[in-house]
Amino acid sequence: MKTALITGGTKGIGSAIAERLLNENWNIILTYFSDDDAASRIQEYFVSSYPKSRIILLKVDCGDLNELDLIDDYLVKNNIYLDALLFNAGATDRTVFGEINFENWQRVFDVNVNFPMFLLQKTSPRLNNGATVVFTGSLMGIHPHSVSLSYGVTKAAVHALVKNLVKVFASQKVRINAVAPGFVNTEWQQLKPHEQKENINKKIALGRFCEPSELTDAYLFLINNKYVNGEVLTIDGGYSMF
Repeated sequence: MKTALITGGTKGIGSAIAERLLNENWNIILTYFSDDDAASRIQEYFVSSYPKSRIILLKVDCGDLNELDLIDDYLVKNNIYLDALLFNAGATDRTVFGEINFENWQRVFDVNVNFPMFLLQKTSPRLNNGATVVFTGSLMGIHPHSVSLSYGVTKAAVHALVKNLVKVFASQKVRINAVAPGFVNTEWQQLKPHEQKENINKKIALGRFCEPSELTDAYLFLINNKYVNGEVLTIDGGYSMF
């Protein structure tokens, strides 16, 4: 069976991807940050629903580069090699421009850019030949976004990282791609006021947020298609078409 590691894999997009891979008979390793109850619930559900797969949870702060070894040491200790590495953990900061401080700015960069970059560096010897790496970018890395400046800038950096890593991993036959979702109906987005969500819907040709399960086709396509490399696949329902 193939094995995938998904950061931020117990909620929202991450858990949807995890379940899709379990349906395809993969083993999965999921990281989560702090919500032990949610992690326990999703692990219990996955274990009972997919008894043939190995399901591992690792509690890791993906904004702390000192915790990179928690993942790498686990892979080495258990002699695990990866067929897919999916970076899904994310952070944002909605502080207005004049009040942004360096600590919060740095935290968003560490979660969205630095941790994935250096986890990939550290675990690259454990990527099987022909493995795939998929980042979670964002529509906000394409369209200017003033509500969370650091989020938009870091997601643009993720898209650039994808392009620049292609040649780095060419000799290993490891493909590097990203999915750039628009507005997705996750716990994160559900915190938005109803009026704000309705205003966003008016800018989307399909008139609604994407469901996490609808994104899994995109991730699975990038995992399975052996010729797609260096692409950022935007899934936004026709945002700004109106």
